[in-house]
Amino acid sequence: MAKSSFEYVRKFETEERCLPNTWIVIRIDGKGFHKFADIHSYEKPNDKRALDLMTKCAKFVMDEFRDIRIAYGQSDEYSFVFKKDTNLYNRRSVKLMTNVNSLFTSSFVYFWSEYFGNTKMSYPPSFDARIVLYPTNKNLRDYLSWRQADVHVNNLYNTTFWSLVLKKGLSNFEAEERLQRTLASDKNEILFSEFNINYNNEPEVFRKGTTIVRTKASSQKTNEKFVQGLEVLHCDIIGDKFWNEHTHILGPYS
Repeated sequence: MAKSSFEYVRKFETEERCLPNTWIVIRIDGKGFHKFADIHSYEKPNDKRALDLMTKCAKFVMDEFRDIRIAYGQSDEYSFVFKKDTNLYNRRSVKLMTNVNSLFTSSFVYFWSEYFGNTKMSYPPSFDARIVLYPTNKNLRDYLSWRQADVHVNNLYNTTFWSLVLKKGLSNFEAEERLQRTLASDKNEILFSEFNINYNNEPEVFRKGTTIVRTKASSQKTNEKFVQGLEVLHCDIIGDKFWNEHTHILGPYS
């Protein structure tokens, strides 16, 4: 590239790098998605099409960025966990965050028609993103546990709220009033006694969120060989069972 008298402006650029030996988590979140969902007639309380679209985009991101160990998604958000020793983009936080976010957002638009058919977008969606570093495996597990706990709280409320609105005819305000100061047990009782819904029988994708991991296959040439296939799970990731079955997520591998 030819030199010019204007090139000095590059000195104003900053390059913040993620701390070494830390888990890099990039969480993308829909911006103003309550409005987006209403305008595009998302089904209440959960729209399986929208969740499947989000997972499609997440898989596309993981296929592009092979250093992502695990992804977890719910509603209009997805978290991507890069391995601790990744050197992608020299660990520059802005490059990592913007590339993941832009690919996810463009994928959402690109694959929209596969899940919503002839429903056209009224306006382009947008996602914000943040990057957080976690130094220990426990920190990372607690983060993912926090996101899954959030699924349970929100989905139980939304399932009860929309049952009151759509099946019992309450207004949104009346449903909110009804659910004020209620505990989880109260909401479960409302669902069972008034709508014959056992919340524990609701689809796990709604109650547990979506976890995407890379598949693992053994090889005679090496102790462990990791292929690029992706497995989509709707399971508990708070307890130890998941992590005991997927030790390669937190363990070292190339």
